[in-house]
Amino acid sequence: MPFIQITIAEGRSPEKVEQLISEVTATVSKTLDAPKENVRVLITEVPKTHWGIAGQSISKRKEESK
Repeated sequence: MPFIQITIAEGRSPEKVEQLISEVTATVSKTLDAPKENVRVLITEVPKTHWGIAGQSISKRKEESK
């Protein structure tokens, strides 16, 4: 049973998250010849204040780029 974990920064619409789950499931199912019913996907959304890039949180980087 394939189990896929995806971590993304928060802020995407519920529709986009659903689309991600659907498309990842389809790709894994096709690639591994596994029934879609056996594919599990876990999406973890991290607050932008807790995700760092180059020593700064995403939130701070966005503020400074304005």
